[in-house]
Amino acid sequence: MKRARIVFAISTVFCATICVAAESMPAAPPIQTEDVERFFRIYEATEGRPTAEVLQRDYLDAGSEGLHQLAKLRNVTGVRIADMIAKNPAMYDKARECMKVLPRVRERLTVALGSLVRLYPQARTPPVTIVVGRGKPVGVAGPATGIQIGLEALCATEWLNPNVEDRFVFVIAHEYIHVQQSAELAEKAKPTVLELSLLEGAAEFAAELIAGRVAYSQVMASTAGREKEIETAFVAEMDSTDLSNWLYNGTVEKPGDLGYWVGYRIARSYYQHATDKQQAFREILEMGDAKALLGKSGWRPGMKL
Repeated sequence: MKRARIVFAISTVFCATICVAAESMPAAPPIQTEDVERFFRIYEATEGRPTAEVLQRDYLDAGSEGLHQLAKLRNVTGVRIADMIAKNPAMYDKARECMKVLPRVRERLTVALGSLVRLYPQARTPPVTIVVGRGKPVGVAGPATGIQIGLEALCATEWLNPNVEDRFVFVIAHEYIHVQQSAELAEKAKPTVLELSLLEGAAEFAAELIAGRVAYSQVMASTAGREKEIETAFVAEMDSTDLSNWLYNGTVEKPGDLGYWVGYRIARSYYQHATDKQQAFREILEMGDAKALLGKSGWRPGMKL
């Protein structure tokens, strides 16, 4: 997690999956915010200038398992947080405002997860841990690590979606899909452009299916009229392990990650060509062989979906 506006038309089949009866919905997903509360107690007590030592000892080391996972996965340390606070204090001041949307986010995620469970009954729905980090990542998730959301990073990345509530809902829905995916492929030491693009694209496709919109929609907006050009270039590089042209190259200020968009289109083509939609959804989530899924998808560069 590693790892945002054109709204694509959703077919009647898509709508049917979103309109879930209330009795089939899971309980509201736990959204854990104790790390954020502890961070801002430290932040306020130090008048917005906590030292690296204090952040490491009283925030990171004393944090939740989710915070420890994020720190390990993304090299979040007291020194790096202190450096980012010094460079961009406004990011941290703004982050507190985003907390206000969480009750409504929880309600909407309950509906989205009801759709996920209806389509994929064995779905895992772990807690979401909201943390404060070093300005990135927006979110990380995986089969073994659960879901962690960087509050300050998600609040600051406005190009994902101008509506903060929508931003939280669609990004967290995307991350929930990563929890369902093949750990063997997700944790591969040197994945190819195709493999990671399909993991991220599948999460985008499934987020749209269960929540109503992709998380990284601005990436899609930037491709209008260039579909064939971009996707032809993707095919030429899809077996490479150099991800720099396609993945994890966006910043707080501007979108990147064209691989998300290409992977989304491949996953969507696979779903649209399938007779059994629920089985196709399961196969997209459980994908272990990216080349095999691509071969069965019916996708080609520049095709209309």
